[in-house]
Amino acid sequence: MDRDTRLKRLRFRAWHRGTKEADLMIGGFYDHCAHAWSDAEIEWFEAFLEEQDVDIMAWAMKVQEIPARWQGPMMERLCRLDFVKIEE
Repeated sequence: MDRDTRLKRLRFRAWHRGTKEADLMIGGFYDHCAHAWSDAEIEWFEAFLEEQDVDIMAWAMKVQEIPARWQGPMMERLCRLDFVKIEE
């Protein structure tokens, strides 16, 4: 699958998580960062999306310890939460 197709699929999966909160966090992270991702970062995000939303949100909000598998620069960016835009 080519890069553009992969990114389109990831965007859909990031924005259709099942709850508005997860959509805003994970979809917002995708929109904010994906344009600059390397192939390795795309692979990381593809695998990361297999995790449960409640776990991803707990890790990002630092309510639960982040498993070693997910620690690193991508998770550090996600944990900043500076990309979440809530429109009223």
